[in-house]
Amino acid sequence: MAKSNLKEKKSRAGLKVVDNNEIKTTAYSDINLKQWRNYEHIKTDTLWEFPARLKEGGHSNEYHGNYIPQIAQQIYERFTKKNDIVLDLFFGSGTSGIEAVNMNRRCIGVELKEELAESVSEKFTPKQLVTDVNIICADSASEIAKEKIKARLDIMGKKQAQLLMLHPPYDDIIKFSDKKEDLSNCATTEEFYDLFEKVAQNGYDLLEKGRFACLIIGDKYANSQHIPLGFECMARMNKLGFITKAIIIKDMQGNERAKGKTANLWRYRALAGGFYIFKHEYVMVFQKV
Repeated sequence: MAKSNLKEKKSRAGLKVVDNNEIKTTAYSDINLKQWRNYEHIKTDTLWEFPARLKEGGHSNEYHGNYIPQIAQQIYERFTKKNDIVLDLFFGSGTSGIEAVNMNRRCIGVELKEELAESVSEKFTPKQLVTDVNIICADSASEIAKEKIKARLDIMGKKQAQLLMLHPPYDDIIKFSDKKEDLSNCATTEEFYDLFEKVAQNGYDLLEKGRFACLIIGDKYANSQHIPLGFECMARMNKLGFITKAIIIKDMQGNERAKGKTANLWRYRALAGGFYIFKHEYVMVFQKV
């Protein structure tokens, strides 16, 4: 096979071919596949256990409901390159943005609550808020949010983002605000799914083809039955055109708060009600093809 044809074949397979023969990377990552043994810290299995939430590097645990930074670290290194733009449509306390800065990526975050968007902005320097992290206060399901993201992408020199992060409320388990646009205020679980799909649609439209999305979500228990939020949200993303690449089970040791008497109360309720206590959530990985 001619050398030019070999390069073309590898390009179609998602591999970036470079001249020095010592580096081989995918089109979406800086991981050097020629030195794959040097990446033992990167998880490639579907069971993730973290003994505690990372609290250094600008992270804190003051906001109940944020995802742990170790997830961002794993996903960013696997599926982004330096200077890539991460789009987070449920920005919350800013985990995605903080880790983007720590790992030399950039981030656009959309947050519904004005007071939270303002307080989170204080975690970044004025320069970082210009060059590395942009926080948009808007409803992520709206056309307004979509247009604001497009405008920011244009300023950052890109037409679309290179990674999509989604960490929605787990239906109505925790109420995050009194706003009707808040997914935690949906009147029914079906309405929650429909609103999540609208957010995911915006994310799909704003993500580069061939790049990845990460959904972090858990299930709920209501009316004496298990409600599989994660799998229905996965189905909604598949409906939009994403293909599922992985369903990772992550333990909740790193961010659970129930201890002592509270934990014992739930154990009693489980024994009495015939259910099991959630000790896991999902990290689902998708690709836009």
